[in-house]
Amino acid sequence: MKVSIIIPVYNEFRAFDQVLEWVRRAPLPESCIKEIVVVDDGSTDGTAGRVRDYHHQGVVIGHQSVLNFGKGTAVRVGITLATGDIILIQDGDLEYDPNDYVRLIEPIIRGEADVVYGSRFLGQPKGMALRNLVANRILTAAANLLYGARLTDEATAYKAFRATVLARISLKCRSFEFCPEVTAKVRRLGYKIHEVPISYNARGIADGKKIRARDGFEALWTLIKYRFTPRDRLLSRPKALAQAVGQSC
Repeated sequence: MKVSIIIPVYNEFRAFDQVLEWVRRAPLPESCIKEIVVVDDGSTDGTAGRVRDYHHQGVVIGHQSVLNFGKGTAVRVGITLATGDIILIQDGDLEYDPNDYVRLIEPIIRGEADVVYGSRFLGQPKGMALRNLVANRILTAAANLLYGARLTDEATAYKAFRATVLARISLKCRSFEFCPEVTAKVRRLGYKIHEVPISYNARGIADGKKIRARDGFEALWTLIKYRFTPRDRLLSRPKALAQAVGQSC
């Protein structure tokens, strides 16, 4: 079984080499092989050059955007490039530990789940700022109220999907609203979200963290909006996915 690990990156020059090394070394279940898809979202700090280097070496499937379109767009492009049976999202910083991949993937391999979230709050989140903790609690409560999701960590970056699940969904996200959008849509389509504990080491704005307060409000609005969107508008339209890649080239 092939596992596609999508890494959206933007101006992560200081961390990128280490993150990629962690991802390359991270163990997978014995039945799995690894595909690494890196989408550079218009970096200006040298990250794009590193992605090109690794792409030319055959280490990753690399894609460069000429402009910074946002994390959501980068993730959508990565999904179109991925060829795996399982798709896993990996942030391009040092907050999440790739050694948790086995935990995320095994429920899908065993046929126990189609969607798995890595919960920071079932594990031990280190150094999370109070404002981020509060925002996470609010978003999780909203997802549980609106969608009956029964989650402890809606906004986690560690999300793994059976590829056929994402193929059914029409994603529109451009920035950080990927998480609430995909949560809303998989629940509207009837998929249960399985959670597993993961480790987490928070970083701050000084370390390059890019999410801001306005992104929290946008995430909350996304959860509300898709609760009332007609179900047929949540389903995939292949041409829209192709356009996402074309617009970012």
